[in-house]
Amino acid sequence: MGKYIIFLKCSSVVVKIAAWISLFLGVMSIVTIISGSQANNLRWIGIAISLFYLFAFFFLFLIAKIADILVKIINIVQKE
Repeated sequence: MGKYIIFLKCSSVVVKIAAWISLFLGVMSIVTIISGSQANNLRWIGIAISLFYLFAFFFLFLIAKIADILVKIINIVQKE
């Protein structure tokens, strides 16, 4: 069971990093839309891309939280 805990902890950290990168890309996309620096692209495309990045952030962060909760449950079960 110990090897699964280590795997879950490492994968949780990696997924959280990916989630924060996704949030950063979403915020940068929103800043690009607001500043209007891309004149040849339509605004709704930028909004759709921003929504995709924000959805990816919440989805990946949720997966990481589930892995953290699973690690806690495994630790509690092992102690008993």
